[in-house]
Amino acid sequence: MNLAIVGYGRMGHLIEQLAQARGFDVRLRLDASSNAKASGITADNFRGIDVAVDFSISSAVVENIERLAALGVNTVVGTTGWTEQLDHVRSVVEKAGIGLVWSPNYSIGIAAFLRLVSEASRLLADQPEYDAWAWEIHHAAKKDAPSGTLLKLVAEMKKSAPARPVNISSSRAGAHPGTHEIGFDSPCDTITLRHTARNPEGFVQGALIAAHWIIGRKGFYEFRDVLFQ
Repeated sequence: MNLAIVGYGRMGHLIEQLAQARGFDVRLRLDASSNAKASGITADNFRGIDVAVDFSISSAVVENIERLAALGVNTVVGTTGWTEQLDHVRSVVEKAGIGLVWSPNYSIGIAAFLRLVSEASRLLADQPEYDAWAWEIHHAAKKDAPSGTLLKLVAEMKKSAPARPVNISSSRAGAHPGTHEIGFDSPCDTITLRHTARNPEGFVQGALIAAHWIIGRKGFYEFRDVLFQ
């Protein structure tokens, strides 16, 4: 399977390191200079590519997806910070007839954690005495705060209990790979759910699982569709 990496930073390099073990041959690597304004996404560059993985930046990802869709290239997107354009991207994917998997976090543990958080929120939806919070910590170099993962967790909570406010906070320090904590507190007790990543390899392994899965498929999917559908 021939793989293109769009966004050749920290995550892109890690994808390249782990791709071969998942059966991929990395045929193309596009970084900020070789893909300025999506200029590297051309028919010549993507000839023979089975799937692309995008870990670029929020200001570039939508144009990248548009170019990839026009070329008929199925794509896995791990870039965050662009969800206000999610409906537009979904329309682009459907119109082009490609397959795309989107997630702010490709950790298998986080995918399961999302389900646990959603169920906890549903079970407490009719218990207004429980206040809710969502907190995270990531390494100091992480640009977005709150992260796409934390916002996704809060969105899942809101689906089950739209009337309950959720206090959101983020910390950025050191080299921490990422911890997300969801809690519910009442005068009588506290419920705490926490996921802690040990390293970024889990995110990359999940993205490569999604890349293998999306080959030959059409439609817009989330990572939970890959794992639990």
